[in-house]
Amino acid sequence: MNPTTPEMLVQICEAALMVAGRPLTVAQLQKLFEETNPPAAQEIRAALAAIQENYQHSGIELREVASGFQFQARVAFSPWLSKLWEERAPRYSRSFLETLALIAYRQPITRAEVEEIRGVSASSHHFKTLMEREWIRIIGYRDVPGKPALYGTTKNFLDHFNLKSLDQLPTLSELKDLASQEAKLQVQLELTNQDSEIATEISSETVPELETTPS
Repeated sequence: MNPTTPEMLVQICEAALMVAGRPLTVAQLQKLFEETNPPAAQEIRAALAAIQENYQHSGIELREVASGFQFQARVAFSPWLSKLWEERAPRYSRSFLETLALIAYRQPITRAEVEEIRGVSASSHHFKTLMEREWIRIIGYRDVPGKPALYGTTKNFLDHFNLKSLDQLPTLSELKDLASQEAKLQVQLELTNQDSEIATEISSETVPELETTPS
C-alpha cells in the first residue's frame, strides 16, 4: 500500500500514536516517513483531524497537549476506570499544591515571593519535588541583590494536566471547586503514561487566594 495516500497516512499516524506511549508532534510524525517527499505538515494535521473524528463516539480520544498529540481515555469514564488502580496514590499537601498554583499563575516567581504571598516559609522539599517531577524549572534570575532564581512551569506540567498551553489553565474560581475532578485527574495521569505512580488529588481548599490570571 502507498503510505502517501490519505487513508494510509491516517492509519500510520493512528498506529504510531497508539504505540508511542508519549505525545508526538506533527514534526515527529513526519519523521516516520523516509520517502524523498514525506507528507507535508498540513497533511499530517488533516490525518490527525480525521483520527479525532473517527474517535468521536469512542471511549478514547485524541487530544493535543503541550508536547504533541496523544490518545487518552475520556475523563467522563473516570468513575469506572479509576477502579483499575486498587491502591490510592499519595495525597499532596495543601502547601505543596499552593506552591504549584502560585508558580503556575504568577510565573516567573521567586521562592521568596511565594513565601511572601503565602505568609509562611516555602518548603525546600516542595520545590525539590516539583523540579524532580519536571513540573517546574528555573527560567532566569531576578535582577536584585542575591540574584534569586525565577521559577516557571514546564511542558511536562502542561502534559500532566492535559493542557496545550497556560491559556487553558482553569480560572481561579474554577480551581477553588475542583473536588469533583479528583478521579478525572487520577485517570488522566495514569492513562497518558506520564507517571503511573502519581495521582493528583485536589480539594476545594488547596488553592490559595490569588488575584491574577495567567498571562
